[in-house]
Amino acid sequence: MSPPTPEPAPPAAAERTRPGAALELLVHGVGGATPCDMLDDPRTVRVTGDGTAAMYRRADDVRAETDPDRFRDGPVPEAYCWSNLTSGNGTRALWLLLLPFMVVNLAHWMRPPSSGTGRGPARLYGVLVRLVALSLTVLLTAAACEVALDLTAWQCAGTASCAAGRSWLGFLSAAEGGWWSQPGRRLALAAVVPTALVALLWYLSHRTWSAYEAQRPPRGEDEHAGRPAMGRPGFWYGRRLVARLRAAHTAAGLLTVAAAVAGAAARHDRGGDTAHAALGWGIEAALALCGLVVVGVVCRRGRSERRLDNRLDRALVAWLPGSAAVLLALAAVYASWSRPEWRSAGSLPGDAAFGVIALGQGTLILLLAAVAARLHRRAPDPRTALHGLAGPAVAMLACALGGVMAGGVAQRVADWLDGPGTPGADAGPLAGPPVLLSWQAAVIPVLLVLLLAPTVFLVARTALTARRLAPVVEAEYAGEDPDRVRTRRIAGVRAAAGLTDGAPVLAGLLAGATLLLGAGALAGAWATGEVPGEAFGGAPAFVHGAAEGAQALGSWLVGLGFILFVTWGRRAYRDASARRTIGILWDVGTFWPRAAHPFAPPCYAERAVPDLAWRMSSWTGRTGGRLVISGHSQGSVLAAAAVWQLPAGTRRRVALLTYGSPLERLYGRWFPAYFGRVPLADLHREVHCWRNLWRRTDPIGGPVRLPAEGGKPEVDHPPLRDPVVYGRTHDHPLPEPILGHSDYQADPTFAKERTVLLDRLPPALPLPVPQQRADGPDDADGQRVQGSSGRSSG
Repeated sequence: MSPPTPEPAPPAAAERTRPGAALELLVHGVGGATPCDMLDDPRTVRVTGDGTAAMYRRADDVRAETDPDRFRDGPVPEAYCWSNLTSGNGTRALWLLLLPFMVVNLAHWMRPPSSGTGRGPARLYGVLVRLVALSLTVLLTAAACEVALDLTAWQCAGTASCAAGRSWLGFLSAAEGGWWSQPGRRLALAAVVPTALVALLWYLSHRTWSAYEAQRPPRGEDEHAGRPAMGRPGFWYGRRLVARLRAAHTAAGLLTVAAAVAGAAARHDRGGDTAHAALGWGIEAALALCGLVVVGVVCRRGRSERRLDNRLDRALVAWLPGSAAVLLALAAVYASWSRPEWRSAGSLPGDAAFGVIALGQGTLILLLAAVAARLHRRAPDPRTALHGLAGPAVAMLACALGGVMAGGVAQRVADWLDGPGTPGADAGPLAGPPVLLSWQAAVIPVLLVLLLAPTVFLVARTALTARRLAPVVEAEYAGEDPDRVRTRRIAGVRAAAGLTDGAPVLAGLLAGATLLLGAGALAGAWATGEVPGEAFGGAPAFVHGAAEGAQALGSWLVGLGFILFVTWGRRAYRDASARRTIGILWDVGTFWPRAAHPFAPPCYAERAVPDLAWRMSSWTGRTGGRLVISGHSQGSVLAAAAVWQLPAGTRRRVALLTYGSPLERLYGRWFPAYFGRVPLADLHREVHCWRNLWRRTDPIGGPVRLPAEGGKPEVDHPPLRDPVVYGRTHDHPLPEPILGHSDYQADPTFAKERTVLLDRLPPALPLPVPQQRADGPDDADGQRVQGSSGRSSG
């Protein structure tokens, strides 16, 4: 009889004693964080990346993969720092002036889901947003032409009393009679200013295009079948679209300048020399034809996400701006032709262009709203912001911002040149800017008064909600001695955090009021042809006084807004802390690729998402280990987007931990086609495991509202207590702070949930045999650790 065979040790025990390689990839949120703060260690080493965005580890963990005992007590933390993508050097302060472009680009991504409607309505939605974006480029260039060509070269230089007190205008003054004194030559020279602005926008877009849009995803083109939009290989790779749009918008800006220069000369020539008139008609026809080509390029094709679009329309990218530049040069030569009898009087011909732009923008917004409403009716979701009309509302706000900036700079320059007179009131040497800008400024005080009612309502509702929450707070901390002041403070923070959920209604009211008041301003300007104060000159004294007061106050508010933009930009250029504060705005606004406007601030996610996806793929492929990607706030959005980009085999080795996450509360409501209920449910099914932590005191993060499905538990953890302790205890002798959106890792639940996620991941594969190089040690990816220049982050 053979002896009994000894039973082998349970494999689970071996797994518990040697769990294998495990990595926690930390991604910070808005505002940025240093590697030392994220890793809670003053000694950190950059293991991969550059000065813009990089992965860091504690110095003791750099070679953790060669020492399995490092993983015995938990995962090795690794921090991804991306704040320099948005709030780095001083040149990014210039992006503040591109705010309207950024806002209209957001409208593109707010499209409702297109399921059940085919691709036609979704394509039409994109075309309309791109046309609105094109109108903003024309508006900005027209504003620069208004300042340089109309107010300065045409009006001030053509008026002796205005030019007399400004020596720098002496050589352009009509009273001096020099070579440059003729109106056409003054206009040709002044065209340098708006042309330089267009060239600057082209340069900024081209420079950031090569740094952001050219980052390749970590997988091939054959894995896009059935994938959600953000999981397709071309989603974060927008080389071709941005290059094409940049060419079209650059050409549109140059054509706007050329039209302003040639239009005035052509109008003068129509009453005189036939040859000159024919040449003027020919140049204007060429400008119109080139403009139609620009519109066709913008409407023709949108984003290509299902494949890597590496082909560039090189002929179009080079030919279209080049043709516009040639036409601008011809317009300048044509306007410079000697016309001794020509005199400049009043405002520059063509000031009705601002009204045409405003009318076109309003029409496009209404069409966009109709398309968005149709898309939403086919796939309604009660959580969608403004019932699918968030995109049109935000596009309207972008147009309003563009109008405020255009009107602000024109009003302030006119006030400066006109001296003590009031532009447009026949009290000074200048005719002033177009009357539409004064009407638009006059409706701003009315808009503020209209917004006062919903603001008061929200404040009152918040106060009532805080009172109602007081007994709820005390019930959650049962057994503690009630403290009325402490309870009131906690309840007040919770009630204030709920204001975020009312943002869509406020944005909708603001957009609707702006559209109606803008239509009224356009009608008033076209009907009267005078500024509001003059148009109501024969009205009762109260009405006349109100019109004059609204015009003056609105002009002051518009000018103040523009000055604040310039001041903030100047401060951000000089002050690193202010630059970081302004950079927070872009952390939220520039997550999305440039799909509508190429001059918008660049999308940092087109660098960050490939960075994260490459790191997760390379680390799991080299080590076979388990990985938890841990994202806070905006970092959770980057983490989810990166997980969507992973190959299926890698996703099975990755767990997702989000906290303070706006994935559903903000992104799901405002961008339903990409972060709505259906895409987030797909992500829940695809990722191996996912847990979300949130607090009721958090004004940004919230639950993702995904129930248990397919054997996977509910994503949301019950709301964390905040503060962790209500009053003073032996363990907490001092009052604990109300954390709100910060310090989730300080809560004991964080470490517990991270451990649960790691335990749910499949066992780690055997570690590879480490290879040593003759010229230095290897880092976690088998690459040489950088020298002293790439070490400690602070």
